[in-house]
Parts: sequence; C-alpha cells; structure tokens
Amino acid sequence: MNRAVDDLRAWGRARGLDVDVDEVRLLCDYASDYLDVNELGDFTPVAFEELLLNIYPRKVIAPPESAPETVAAARTLVDFLLSTEEIGGKMAVRMRNVLDRIEPEMPIALADTSRFGMAKSLFSAMGADSLERATGSTESTGSTESAGSAGSAILSVSAVQEEPAVEHCDCPGCSPLPPVRLAPRETLAQSALRVPLLTDARRLVQWMLAGGRTPTVKGRLRVRDATEAIAQLSVTDPGLLWELAVHTGLVTVEGTAIFDGEDFDPLDIWAATVEFVVEKETGGAVTGEVSLDEELYGLCDMLYRLQAPVPIPLVREYLDEIGLVEEGEIDVPEAVRRLAYCGMAEPGDELLELTPLALWGLHRLYTDLGIEAPQAADLALADAPELIEGLLSGMPAEMAEADIEGWLRHRSPARAVTELFGSVSGAPSVARGIAVTIVDRLGADAEEAVRAFLEEPELRPHAIHWLTARGLAAPALTSEEVLWMSVDMLVLAMPSAEEDPETFAENMSASGPPQSVIEEMWRVDHPEVVEVLELLGRSLRDHNAAKAARKAAFKARSRAIG
Repeated sequence: MNRAVDDLRAWGRARGLDVDVDEVRLLCDYASDYLDVNELGDFTPVAFEELLLNIYPRKVIAPPESAPETVAAARTLVDFLLSTEEIGGKMAVRMRNVLDRIEPEMPIALADTSRFGMAKSLFSAMGADSLERATGSTESTGSTESAGSAGSAILSVSAVQEEPAVEHCDCPGCSPLPPVRLAPRETLAQSALRVPLLTDARRLVQWMLAGGRTPTVKGRLRVRDATEAIAQLSVTDPGLLWELAVHTGLVTVEGTAIFDGEDFDPLDIWAATVEFVVEKETGGAVTGEVSLDEELYGLCDMLYRLQAPVPIPLVREYLDEIGLVEEGEIDVPEAVRRLAYCGMAEPGDELLELTPLALWGLHRLYTDLGIEAPQAADLALADAPELIEGLLSGMPAEMAEADIEGWLRHRSPARAVTELFGSVSGAPSVARGIAVTIVDRLGADAEEAVRAFLEEPELRPHAIHWLTARGLAAPALTSEEVLWMSVDMLVLAMPSAEEDPETFAENMSASGPPQSVIEEMWRVDHPEVVEVLELLGRSLRDHNAAKAARKAAFKARSRAIG
C-alpha cells in the first residue's frame, strides 16, 4: 500500500493533478486494517461504502463539512486504479456511482454521534470547550484517529497486560508465549487419525509387515522397497514416512526385524510427529526446501504467537528477513501444501495458518522443553472479574473478541453493565478501562443500568460519556471529569507504549488529547497521572505538546509531595 501511494503521487505529478495524497493514504490505511484490502486491486464498491459510511464516522475525528474532500480523494483513487489497470472500466463506473450516492450521505454519518467509536467520542469531548472553565482556551482538537491508533492503542483489550513481560533478549522468539485456546482432546484425537502424513506412514508400515520386508542394518528403508512403495502405495517420499514411523513408534525396529507399534494414544503419536517435523533434520522432505525445513521451528513459533492467518506475501517477506530467499527462490504455496499434508497448516493458496492440531502439538512441545506455554480458558461463561482478568493476560485480538462477544450473548445488556461496572469499583485503571470498553458496545437498552453508576466517582465520567454519546439525557462533564477520564483511559495504553514507543508516538500524534488538555492534566486527582504525563512527555512527537506534558508531570509530582 505504501508503495502504491508513492506511485499515486508520481502519477498525479505526471498529469499535473493536485492529489490529496495524505487523504488517499488514510483511505488505504483504513481499508487495509479493517477491510482486508492489502493491494489496490482489492478495492471494491462495497469497500468504499463500508469505509466512508461506517469506518470513517466511527474512527475519524473530522467535521461533516470535510466529507467532500474525502470523497474527492476516493474519486482520485478510482481514476488511479483505472489508469494503472488495477480495475477495469466497468468496475470504475460502479465505484463512481457508489461514490456519487455516498457523497450526500457521508456528512450526515460524520455528524451522527451514535456511530462514534469510544476513542473518537472520548477525544472529541476533550477539546478546549470541555476545559473552558479551567483554561479559557477556545482551540478545537482537529485530530484524526489513524488506523491502529488511539482506538486500538488505548482501548485494545487484547494488548494490555497487568505487568510488563520479562524480556530475556530482543529476539521475539524469546518473549513469553501468549495464551492459546486448545481444541477438546476428543476432537484433536479424531483429527490426528486423519492426518495424511500419518495415514501414509501407517500404510507403509502395514505394507512392509505384510510383505515380510525388512529395513537395512541401520534401520533405514531399502532403496528397492522405497521404489516399490512409490509405485504401489502412490506415496512421494517413503523414506520420510519410514523415519517418521520409527520416530513416533508406529513401527518397532530390532536389528533388521520390524514389529507393529503398540496401540498408542493418537495424540501421543501426533506430539512425536510435530517434534519430528519441526526439530529433526529432514533435508527438505517436509517443505520441499532444505533451508526452510531447517527454519521450520522459527516459522511455526511465529505463527503460534500470532494465532492468525498470515498472507503468503508476508510469509515471503519473513523468509527474506531471515535470509532464506537469498539462498534461492522458495515456492511458498508449495511449502504450504506440504505442511497441510503434514497436518501442520490449513490448506490454501493465499494464507498460512496453523491447524488446531499444530497449535496443540507445539504447545505440547513447548511444555516438554520446559517452556511456559499458558492456556487461555474459555471466558464466555466466566464471571465479570474472570473475564477482565483473562483479557488482561495478553491473549490475541481475535480470541479476545470472540470471548467478549460470547460473554455478552449470555446476559442481558443491563446485567452486563451491572456485573462489569460492579466488579471494577475501586479497581486499577486497566481493569476499569476493560470494563468501560466492553460496556461501550452496548446500546441504549442498557441506559438504566449505566445510570445506576453515576454516583460512583471513578465510573461517573465514563457513565456520563456513555449516555452523552448515545444522545441520552446526562449531566454535563466537568472539566475535572474530562481530565480524569482522559488520564484513566491513557493508562490502558501504557504497557503497549513501553513495548512499542514508536507506534504509540504515531498514535498519539494522530488522535491523542490536545495540548490544552495535557497542560491541565496535572490538576486531576488520579493515582497514575504522573506516570501518564511522563509517558506523554517522552513519547509525543510534537515538541510543544511533549514539553507541556513534562511541565505538567513536574507540577503533578510537586503537588503530591506538597
């Protein structure tokens, strides 16, 4: 996408066009993050409609009158797509028709506060108007919440941890493993019996036994038997199958005599299979590439940590980064096909993803190696404290999202509010922030339950904001409450900010609180205000805003001492 935007800039210059590159980049960033538009050719009319009428109103802090500029940028993007033959003429006509229909609707969508995401509505409320009594300023925020920024950096429940991870070194592979959700043993055992690699290994063993065939003195498959096995069993690599059968215990070798293996638990066989595939020297027999076989542990470890499908182009980039591509072109789709045959990867030509069996097998391998490999409990039936504690453990985003949705399905909106807010009264800010972000998903039918917490000092600002964002009657937020709420929500971003300060700085530049808010934060009676201000002071890219944060932190420390 970044390269494409650079091409767009050059395209505009060549035609003497005034291209709003920043607006187009924002369109591409959001489309990439939220709509799986990874290449320009992935844009569709539906993508434009979803982007401009749903995602922009939820994420971008922009006045309704800015909508024509955004639509104009989208039209420029369509012209570029057509010019570069990323789309055809008929598709361009459909896109332009959709944009014509969107143009009058988009200002209405941008003005509809009920569509605002939590971070957008929160920081929209933090303009100088909210602090007029404290500062006398009339400057507005004018900020934009960029893709993956304040909404995710501050409010992402999956990235927050109660304590910073212990770092053993700078290598990602040495960081603690994330919790994983493992499938039921019965389901896994049935799947293990159907893995093609193991099925072929069992067929080879029975074929050897039935024919009275014997291995070499070293226990290897004889060349003659390997040749006949390829013809009679239609297997491609009988040598690999035989070594696997011996390693897993599917066959027992004593000298040149062989015996059928004992009736082991299918998952024990599978655990040995995973160890064989990712740790043994298989000479390219697993993936088709010697170098990739040697790095298979690292690749599987990365997929285990991500717990999400990885597009094939990104897999190629990963292999390039670790130096494998330099040793020769690697046929990644073929490697994926082979890993699917081995039961390690889901079949497919576009994405690489571990199977539930592979996830279980790697978890077992880590455990056997003495590596702490936590399991994530199913939180859908947990109580509110258990849900929040589980989300704070740092589980992957997709798993956290599924748990939250499942948890909400099991209770009414009113009950969800009562349980969540009731469990975080007097709790640390991170726990309270998780509860607030979940409650933010609920509609107006939770109104009565939210109102019940207006008397709770720590939850009152959040309750007022919730009501106001839905157009419901609510008390006005005082300037102190706006400040307190801003600090309270920024606390959520602190763990991820320490891990990735560059991304945090980018997020805050795009959609953080304005300088007028930062300058007054020291006044708020929040236990973590000093830590938040110090973080902003060393992270903000705007020199004046960072200086204001450092000065405010000094004032907050001085007040605490006094």
